[in-house]
Amino acid sequence: MMHSSPMTVQNSSCEPSIKADNTAPLSLDQAKEKITRLVRPQSSHEQVSLTAALGRVLAQDVISPIDVPAHDNAAMDGYAFASLGDCAPEGRTLRIVGCALAGAAFLGQVNSGECVRITTGAVMPAGCDSVVPYEQLLAQNDTHITLPANADSAGVHRRLRGEDLQRGSTALHKGRLLTPSDLGLLASLGLTSVVVKTRLRVAFFSTGDEIRAQGEANQHGCVYDSNRYTLFGMLSRLGCVAIDLGIIPDDAVQLETAFRSACEQADVIITSGGVSQGSADLTRLTMSRLGEVSFWQIAMRPGRPMAFGRIHNGTRSALLFGLPGNPVAVMSSFYFLVRPALLRMMGADLVEPLLIPAVTMTALQKKAGRTEFQRGILKRNLQGHLEVSVTGSQGSGILRSMSEANCMIVLHHHQDQVHAGEVVDVTLFDGLI
Repeated sequence: MMHSSPMTVQNSSCEPSIKADNTAPLSLDQAKEKITRLVRPQSSHEQVSLTAALGRVLAQDVISPIDVPAHDNAAMDGYAFASLGDCAPEGRTLRIVGCALAGAAFLGQVNSGECVRITTGAVMPAGCDSVVPYEQLLAQNDTHITLPANADSAGVHRRLRGEDLQRGSTALHKGRLLTPSDLGLLASLGLTSVVVKTRLRVAFFSTGDEIRAQGEANQHGCVYDSNRYTLFGMLSRLGCVAIDLGIIPDDAVQLETAFRSACEQADVIITSGGVSQGSADLTRLTMSRLGEVSFWQIAMRPGRPMAFGRIHNGTRSALLFGLPGNPVAVMSSFYFLVRPALLRMMGADLVEPLLIPAVTMTALQKKAGRTEFQRGILKRNLQGHLEVSVTGSQGSGILRSMSEANCMIVLHHHQDQVHAGEVVDVTLFDGLI
């Protein structure tokens, strides 16, 4: 199991209160609104090396300590010279007086009628404002070049000092999830470390007497636990510290012990199973006993039974997401509700999944009054247009359909049946779940 050392969680007296809501199921938007009102970005941060910063959230703006580029330089291999503009004669000939390389500047002065051989990135010599690429020359030999008529414009193929970033300007804003290109940008500023938000700590476990761990005998009526592994993958990809508390049976005492232990170790707790209304569904009841339940039903499919609230253990508290037990419902609930909440707690500025319009190739059955997610395969047709088709049976226990899919088809609350050829919203899985 993937345990980590305990940390102090926010004192419950400083957090917004949660009032139980046992009315009709909330719409997806209403559930998001309730979660958003109760989620607070964490304030703790740390300084890490650039090699450890990928996927972390910037805790403060990064101000450029230098101009980028640090000097005027050549944008192409060729010859640097001083342009004459409109008064330049056709086929002007220049004498070669030296060579400028990246990292080895030409230190002399270049006068009118002279040029310097130059490589990409090399500092522009004094007196030069333009570069003509080799392939555009009318003629050249060891001592002279002949310019084409269109080469004599000031600034051609030259990059100016500070063109990318000026010293004192903001290179990256706080709240950004750092990407590989961001690491390159930070390195180009000469930085070796960056201040990021502390990684969010999330404890998770599966519930149910029927759940078996891998390696155990799979008795009749039992199933192997898949939810902890998908949760571990999604949390790890998100950059959280994933604390795996294993499988908890349908026992009120053991469940309460697990909740209290999780509350001691984590900022957020995620469970799977036990949030419906069956006699063995103890998660919601235990949540009510240890804290507050904000809601426990959402008008969405899959994922209708989902509890959200907060539990307490002494002076410590943690937000709790009680997800359904079906594997696809776990993933859709996490993707559209839990993930945005975790990103907000991490201080990220972009949290909602991007929706892309595509044409559905098949009719999609849907009832107005709930949001539905169907697993889809998105591709581009011969005309270059995006089209999507479902993976087959959409049962919430068919985990294979998630592996086959590359996107989720989002059928919104107000929509009813969708006909083939209509436009629907999809959101891609790549890089997200």
